[in-house]
Amino acid sequence: MTISTRPAEDALHRVLERHYHTYTDRLTRLSIHRTRPDHGGYDDGTLDLLIAWARQGVAEAARALQRMSDGTYGVCERCRADIDLPRLTGRPEIPLCGSCTYTPPD
Repeated sequence: MTISTRPAEDALHRVLERHYHTYTDRLTRLSIHRTRPDHGGYDDGTLDLLIAWARQGVAEAARALQRMSDGTYGVCERCRADIDLPRLTGRPEIPLCGSCTYTPPD
């Protein structure tokens, strides 16, 4: 990202950190439910799906934060084009530009 987008990048960094902590907290709580005999009121299938969703959220936020650290955040992982700021604002974890999201990989 260019210097002119620094305030937006800082805001996105805060959002990603918040997402990371939120998903981590959810994963922790769901893992505790897994150890209880009644699974905290969740059936096995629902609990499995919620745990998988929380794990995916943690992983996506962590990867986006790593891209920020590496200086590659906001650059499409497939075609290397810049990802539009509105797209990043709507889904800060997104690793692909709009074109690559809807185009199957080679």
